[in-house]
Amino acid sequence: MFANLPGKVALITGSTSGIGLSVAKKLASQGVHIGLNGFAKPEEVTAIRKEIESQFKVKTFYHGADLKEGSQVKSMVQETSKALGSVDILVNNAGIQYIETAVNFPEQKFNDIIAINLTAAFLTTKYALPQMLDKNWGRIINIASVHGLVASVNKCAYVAAKHGIVGLTKATALEVAKTGVTINAVCPGWVMTKLIETQIQQRADQYKISFEEAQIKLLEEKQPSVTPVTTDQLGDLITFLCSNSASQIKGSAYTMDGGWTAQ
Repeated sequence: MFANLPGKVALITGSTSGIGLSVAKKLASQGVHIGLNGFAKPEEVTAIRKEIESQFKVKTFYHGADLKEGSQVKSMVQETSKALGSVDILVNNAGIQYIETAVNFPEQKFNDIIAINLTAAFLTTKYALPQMLDKNWGRIINIASVHGLVASVNKCAYVAAKHGIVGLTKATALEVAKTGVTINAVCPGWVMTKLIETQIQQRADQYKISFEEAQIKLLEEKQPSVTPVTTDQLGDLITFLCSNSASQIKGSAYTMDGGWTAQ
């Protein structure tokens, strides 16, 4: 356990499933109180909160903010602070995807991706950062992607947003470089989540091959290790970035991509 983390408060967007939920549990295991956000049924949220609270003996809070709405993002930060205490750790994880050529890309879909994947991260930073500066301690971790560093076809909005996240990370990190607040990005490649599992199974069904063979076919197109990143691995990296050992890591974009961006 990192000695500096027990009693801290984390707000994690998109944390009712996948990467965000894994990060929430990793931080809770360090004694961090958890502010959750994401789309889920009320009974699912209740179950997640009970699991985290009972297993890790921390407090939780949930806010169902629609991250496309700036007023709701502001409310989420304010209400999390009222419920748990001022936000010490902010993990901007929420994101959506849509695949289409630029010519045929729906304008509203483009705007939604920019709003959720980029603008929401700016707004949470805007509203949480003053609390961190008041205490001269804070951690902001923005979940970008390998697509914050390189591109793929038919993902113009996602790639634009994730490049923007890396730029936002660098610019804001420099603004607070002389303080006890650090701001960094994490850029994962293929991560084994339910979304990816579904894509793999679809390939398996399409080509009438095993799940394992379909996984290799998907990953070998981009990820040289041909092994997906796990949500636990991402959670461990993010927890480290929250520690005092990472106090001089500022404005970095950490890749965890099985060699994708080394090519």
